[in-house]
Amino acid sequence: MGKSSKKQFTDKDRKLGLFALIFSHIQLLLGLILYFVSPMVQSFGVAMKDSTLRLYALEHPLINIIAIVLITIGWSKHKKAEGDAKKFKTFAIFYTLGLVLILSRIPWKVWIPSLFA
Repeated sequence: MGKSSKKQFTDKDRKLGLFALIFSHIQLLLGLILYFVSPMVQSFGVAMKDSTLRLYALEHPLINIIAIVLITIGWSKHKKAEGDAKKFKTFAIFYTLGLVLILSRIPWKVWIPSLFA
């Protein structure tokens, strides 16, 4: 929104990006802890035969790690960018890609029914 309205990149925008970066890294750490203690994650041979187990054992962690890497790259690139529009564009591209990847690997069919039960 800041790029389209030609706003100046302020300290508030930087802090919002930093908050998203920190939050995503904390989420990654919690996810890795859960990954290694979860009974859902068995051997990969068993997981590859079942789509639900494959989601938990391989797809979810791998795609989310890639998403966090994209968010981190976006943070690093925004610091080197010259001009407000380039900073907003860098945030928009990398943070949106990261968010889309994270949302794509949420096991919605498990979460949605439990929300309304």
